[in-house]
Amino acid sequence: MGKRLKVGVIFGGRSGEHEVSLVSATSIIRALDPSRFEVVPIGISKEGHWYIGEGVMGFLKAGEANGEIHPVVLLPDAKGGILVWEEGKREEKLDVVFPALHGTFGEDGTVQGLLELAGVPYVGCGVLASSLAMDKVVSKELFRAASLPIVKYTWFLKEEWDGKRGSIIERIEAGLSYPLFVKPANLGSSVGIYKVKTRAELIEHVPFSLEYDRKVIVEEGVENVREIEVSVLGNDDPIASIPGEIVPSNEFYDYDAKYVDGKSTAVIPAELPDEVSHAVREIAVSAFRSIDGSGMARVDFLVKKDTNEIFLNELNTIPGFTSISMYPKLFEATGIPYSELLSRLIALAIERFEKKEGLKTSYEPKEEWFSK
Repeated sequence: MGKRLKVGVIFGGRSGEHEVSLVSATSIIRALDPSRFEVVPIGISKEGHWYIGEGVMGFLKAGEANGEIHPVVLLPDAKGGILVWEEGKREEKLDVVFPALHGTFGEDGTVQGLLELAGVPYVGCGVLASSLAMDKVVSKELFRAASLPIVKYTWFLKEEWDGKRGSIIERIEAGLSYPLFVKPANLGSSVGIYKVKTRAELIEHVPFSLEYDRKVIVEEGVENVREIEVSVLGNDDPIASIPGEIVPSNEFYDYDAKYVDGKSTAVIPAELPDEVSHAVREIAVSAFRSIDGSGMARVDFLVKKDTNEIFLNELNTIPGFTSISMYPKLFEATGIPYSELLSRLIALAIERFEKKEGLKTSYEPKEEWFSK
């Protein structure tokens, strides 16, 4: 990494977390060391249109560009470049991409797959790990297979809810106890999540979650808990940060408590017994490995206040990078400042890319059967 690398920071996107992505990307762009990295801002509108240029952030935020913007397309032909659609068309070569996309069409393996085809190193988890972690149902199945502690849950599809609502409710109430958390299976930032305490509230709020996904997960609520988070960094030998605690301003850590009202507080490090602190760090790394994670993830836990019983909640492969986000704050408290953390993530992306490039992609049979 001796030369100044051209880093494409991708943000926005077709997701309910579009606005959070813009804030994360702004923080990342400001913190990247200009002596080591040349930033190429790449914005994706809510309609899925890609743009490049210094004015793209303002364009996505307010609909007005405060500088040049040009439509672009990422070429899926292993050139590692983006094509700028302007007079005389030009290709912009990228050394690495930092996806600051949250939620669907960004954190779920879709953009990661495009970057794989384009032959560009990128920060964070690969296609498989991204898609696994994004689906709360599939990831919980993997956590359970790895003997990691999780809450009771069930799930269903929109078609099932529309056609067999009564039997779905019976299954939920037979296996789980109120209060319950109703969530879209594939989304983050607490978008579309509701805490329900009665059957009437369940019936009322499930359709709202189904507005964001065709699959809904229903989890048994754990009362009297602390919300603990751990950041993970690395590829084949990941490390875990010290744990931190979120004290939400609302009944639970919903979207408003995370981003809007500014009243939630973070306690870093979390005041936990040493054995509990050690356990959540170990579980965080195990969860990361269970999905074949790479680069980064933030792992969220519930810890009961009276017994210190631990429940693994979920794993976020592109955690928030806003000024109040826990992922960078936890590593800063662990001894890795924000700017250095970004540099390490870029180095990990290139390391993983180079290892994959060293693998064989063709096989030479004893006979050329295919040309006969």
